[in-house]
Amino acid sequence: MVLPWALAVLSLLPLLDAQDLECANTKPVPITNATLERLSGKWFYIASVFRHPKYYQSAKEIQAAFFYLTPNIMENVILLREYITMDDQCIYNSSYLGVQRENGTLSKYEGGIQHFAYLLFTKDPKTYMFSFCPEDEPNRGLVFYADKQEVTQEQLREFYEALKCMGLQGMEILYTNGKKDLCGPLEKQLEEERKKENKSSQVDT
Repeated sequence: MVLPWALAVLSLLPLLDAQDLECANTKPVPITNATLERLSGKWFYIASVFRHPKYYQSAKEIQAAFFYLTPNIMENVILLREYITMDDQCIYNSSYLGVQRENGTLSKYEGGIQHFAYLLFTKDPKTYMFSFCPEDEPNRGLVFYADKQEVTQEQLREFYEALKCMGLQGMEILYTNGKKDLCGPLEKQLEEERKKENKSSQVDT
């Protein structure tokens, strides 16, 4: 009686291995210094799926968004400077993300609550994803980011595959539209001010 059961299980192993390989990009890994260096720079919010009502409503209102990440490796934090276009106006925010290296998450304290996201790297170093509540099916979420507003179908394919692995549907995707971005002038102004401040601090030291 044991042998048929064992054979049945063994026959399923190749299928399980294939699924594991296919869904590998939905499994978080520990965050390293190299990970943080890869995150450094300017990124664009491309698309998302959120089942959590609050997250979904916030994402639905965003027309376009981009941001800068500046990691502090020693203190395990990331400076976040984000430019969000919503309601036909530009909103700028500056805050810090906490880094939990071992479980591969980043966190942000907002509205009296600590929000956690699993960092998921794609094969393409020019894109990555955030996974929210992966173990909580009614509240799951996945967000896709890229270093350019315009992305290729090849880059999007990993996002679509990850959605499938998480049991999320393509019809649930909310896309941003770079043509609706209104933050360009403010970005230019603030980034020029930052450069002047950095030069000034270097001279002082």
